[in-house]
Amino acid sequence: MKTAQQLVAEAKAGIQEVDLDQLSDYLKTHPEPRLIDVREPAEFAQGHIAGAVNYPRGVLEMQLANHPAVAASGCAADVALEQLAAEPLYLICRSGARSALATESLQRMGFSKVYSVAPGMQGWLDAKLPIVK
Repeated sequence: MKTAQQLVAEAKAGIQEVDLDQLSDYLKTHPEPRLIDVREPAEFAQGHIAGAVNYPRGVLEMQLANHPAVAASGCAADVALEQLAAEPLYLICRSGARSALATESLQRMGFSKVYSVAPGMQGWLDAKLPIVK
């Protein structure tokens, strides 16, 4: 039996994480970022990064084809996912644990440019970076 911490540690060993500086640099150069907040809707409503889309970890895989970056194209779900996977995709949660697990899941789906943001929204808030409510 594995603990949640062990599961997260295993996920982090097989994914790419970015820090707040790397995410900030990305956000400065991409007016329509591909940033998915995998927290629950109530957490997201309390404050999130501008431009983030909220797909809780529990429904992430099912909602990806609806991402605004590809939904307007009207493509079939598999084509929409390929379009979404063509560009970097950043995932964030409160601490980096859920986003690490979600990143691992998207890698299993075939995403190669997917990144988990560590230390998550808590780090973003601690750094007093801007949020939207």
